[in-house]
Amino acid sequence: MSNDERLRTLAAAAGIAVDWVDADGQPQKVTPEVLRRVLAGLELPADSASQIEESLKQLRQTSSELPPLLTLERQQRLDLSGHFAPGSAFELVLEDGHRHSGRLDGQGCLPPIAQPGYHQLAIGEQLLTLAVAPPHCTGVDELSGSPAPRLWGIAVQLYSLRRQGDGGIGDTQALETLVHQAARQGAAGIAISPLHAMFSADNHRFSPYSPSSRLFYNVLHSAPGSILGEREVRTSIEASGLTDEWQRLEQLDLIDWPAAAEAKLRLLRALHAEFRHGGNPLEQDFASFRRNGGEALENHCRFEALHAYHVRHNGLYDWRQWDPALRCPGSAAVAGFAREYADEITFHAFAQWLIARGLERTQHAACSAGMPIGLIADLAVGADGGGSQAWSRQAELLSTLTVGAPPDALNRSGQSWGVSAFSPSGLRQHGFHAYIEMLRANLAHAGGIRIDHVMGLQRLWLIPPGGEQRDGAYLHYPQEDLMRLLALESWRHKAVILGEDLGTVPEGFRPMLAERGILGMRVLLFEQNDEGRFSRPQEWPDNALATSTTHDLPTLAGWWQERDIDWRSRLQLADAETTEAARQTRRRERQALREALADAGGPALDQPLDSDGLIDASVTFLGKTPAPLVLLPVEDALGLDEQANLPGTVDGHPNWRRRLPVESDGLLDGAGPARRLRLLKEARAASSRRS
Repeated sequence: MSNDERLRTLAAAAGIAVDWVDADGQPQKVTPEVLRRVLAGLELPADSASQIEESLKQLRQTSSELPPLLTLERQQRLDLSGHFAPGSAFELVLEDGHRHSGRLDGQGCLPPIAQPGYHQLAIGEQLLTLAVAPPHCTGVDELSGSPAPRLWGIAVQLYSLRRQGDGGIGDTQALETLVHQAARQGAAGIAISPLHAMFSADNHRFSPYSPSSRLFYNVLHSAPGSILGEREVRTSIEASGLTDEWQRLEQLDLIDWPAAAEAKLRLLRALHAEFRHGGNPLEQDFASFRRNGGEALENHCRFEALHAYHVRHNGLYDWRQWDPALRCPGSAAVAGFAREYADEITFHAFAQWLIARGLERTQHAACSAGMPIGLIADLAVGADGGGSQAWSRQAELLSTLTVGAPPDALNRSGQSWGVSAFSPSGLRQHGFHAYIEMLRANLAHAGGIRIDHVMGLQRLWLIPPGGEQRDGAYLHYPQEDLMRLLALESWRHKAVILGEDLGTVPEGFRPMLAERGILGMRVLLFEQNDEGRFSRPQEWPDNALATSTTHDLPTLAGWWQERDIDWRSRLQLADAETTEAARQTRRRERQALREALADAGGPALDQPLDSDGLIDASVTFLGKTPAPLVLLPVEDALGLDEQANLPGTVDGHPNWRRRLPVESDGLLDGAGPARRLRLLKEARAASSRRS
């Protein structure tokens, strides 16, 4: 067998798809050079024949070992014959404390377990965790109490919200205000942009999809006044000399992230300094929060302090460039640093406490107001390889490989998202600890989560260091295990799971999502067949949420007015010929959408239609679909023509910086949004009656 054949054998054994099919249906093969570089990122050297054989030996040994956690379905017999003799005695301790003793059957199988949960199995000297999953995730039907739910909600970029006193960045208090408004209108929930922790020492990095950690929060979105009191906040703003700057930042139409972050952190430090003096009635609550946060919270706070120290003293922004003694969270050097900078680490815990309590308060307000779902958190597909999560969970993350997407219809150059992914083998060897804790962190104060690029539960396109977007490979993940754990955590938290399944979707993946009770995602602007006809409302699936657009796409008004095409032309992301072709395609699409809206009872084709009329008709159209949940972005409710993010740009377009033109307390009261929410409610009610 040739060296390249053995290389392909190793790649396949490691879960790399050597052969794959692109978005155009064309077969592709990963080159040997790319395979070697991706394998190196998996810590499987393959530069020589001897390295390939050694890496294969390592994989065989690892796969034969019994992992510390096994997943299984409820009422499923678990085959343990590969590790224990038939008739072996066992003791099973269920999560609720009940104990059961018995023996494996004649085939070496464990009897079925009826109760979902994390149970402990002891056989001989071996102790295993069994994650027994329910058949599917918690459904919208269960939360709504209806077998054919027709719920609706709104989606908002949290940073874009406004309120007096927010210091120029949307916060949890503005979100709480919006929750009360939306609940009064009958909304079932509010989907929000990711609130993952960023780098407090690097305030020029603010994309919510490129976080430092998906285990903790971006403290810049905290509203300390809602926890500590507005008087204390106003006093600290004045004492810190921030009054004028605070007001200036609030008046901006675009967030000045560096300035706003600096001001917010100065305020948080002043509040912490006052809090440390003692006597605050919330001291015990903070202490409890820190204890419950355990090692994960302590590591994140230590990382924040270490990161700031290295940025300040030697300009190092990536932990992989630190002194080797500080690259391991459990090292004596890190413990020594933590003792020396204990106050700084406590500050970061204090900041996390403020935003966690703010989100907890907001979700409680949503539930108290009658929302069956409440907040829907957004889970990014990965975290920065130089960030907190990668540092603290090195054995379970691939910090040198970058997640992206191969060339497809949306981006012919492919995409690199600049974040790292989980290691499939690392997850298995460590009992999926990093994955479980991430799910729990994001479900802690939410009634659901939206999983960005949900196809990552099956496979991810990974790009080696220095490679182009197209020079990557698909790495397969333990889909069955990840799905079972997701269903189990959904069941434990009584939370719905939404999966963003746009782009190149593997064959059979969407039916699998439906079987697991994970709602897919359908976007109005994409629901066209090969001939360009838009699907009728009744043709939409009943196992996916429906929405008008996403943060990476133009708003309805912007699409109608070709604002996205204008931006790409202005930034020279497309030449004149490509731009003209895009405009011709858009004209055909506008006509096709007009026909679909008219066919669904909207304005007749011979009637004039502006962007406001288009949005009204589209909202009604979406409401008529059988989707169990319709999410209307706030930008479309307001009729705005600019989108949150223009993919493929960094500085040219104000990505993740736009603020809404109306404060949260009146956001849904204007004539336009009030009318559109009424149309959506009426259409949802009519669809429910038909069902």
